[in-house]
Amino acid sequence: MGKIIAGIGTSHVPSIGVVYDQGRTQEPDWKPLFDAYEPVKDWLKEIKPDVAIVVYNDHGGDFFFDKYPTFAVGAADIYPVGDEGWGRRPLPDFPGDADFSWHLCNELVYNEFDITVCQEMAVEHGFMVPMHLCWDHDPDWPVKVVPVAVNVIQHPLPTALRCWKLGQALRKAVESYPKDTKVVILGTGGMSHQLNGARFGYLNSDFDRDFLDKIETDPMALTELTHQQIMEDAGAEAVELIMWLTMRGALDGAPLRQVHRNYYAPMTTGMGLIALEEAV
Repeated sequence: MGKIIAGIGTSHVPSIGVVYDQGRTQEPDWKPLFDAYEPVKDWLKEIKPDVAIVVYNDHGGDFFFDKYPTFAVGAADIYPVGDEGWGRRPLPDFPGDADFSWHLCNELVYNEFDITVCQEMAVEHGFMVPMHLCWDHDPDWPVKVVPVAVNVIQHPLPTALRCWKLGQALRKAVESYPKDTKVVILGTGGMSHQLNGARFGYLNSDFDRDFLDKIETDPMALTELTHQQIMEDAGAEAVELIMWLTMRGALDGAPLRQVHRNYYAPMTTGMGLIALEEAV
């Protein structure tokens, strides 16, 4: 049967992709960030997941303000690299597993999650940055993917608790899949940042570090956060962090071991990373 073996929380800052594409990962300002992912890459090579469920938000590529589903799940065999307005990034397209995705979609709907099913889905930096931070492509990606897009852009947004429950439902769906399939789930976005208005550039490292503590040890406390609390304490765009709760909800009930953790805040966004695996 399917089994979720691990979860990763990670930021998906678009400038990371620019630096990666330009071969500047060893520049002094960026080296600490990219180096922090090397232990995660090594760990993923050891545990060898078959599928990565990537929970992210689309920033206006496939969805926009006039039409933005609360939860959308990809159900395709291939997910092309999207053009976000400055040309296609030099990355290979991402392989899907349509049979596995359709199983997840069916089970989610039967468990009261009214998702949007996407048989065509181009992915953008919210999805791509976590992928190339965690896996090398030589030349192809070593893992199949299921994109799960969450609306953290256009109000009304799902609550933190609803995102947690989505993770629980995903776990149930994965575990009912009849084929032996090892799954890692990524919750992406954040951490603290605000990219508009009078508080442009706002960053709260204390909030970020506390969130990293609680996502491992006390996630239910995070499910009580309102959108307004997150935005006031960590900046408007920090509400993306509710997507980490989908990752953590998918690990609910299992004893966990922290594999790696990192925090780096050199500019306008707190960049966080945590990797958790189910303890045997």
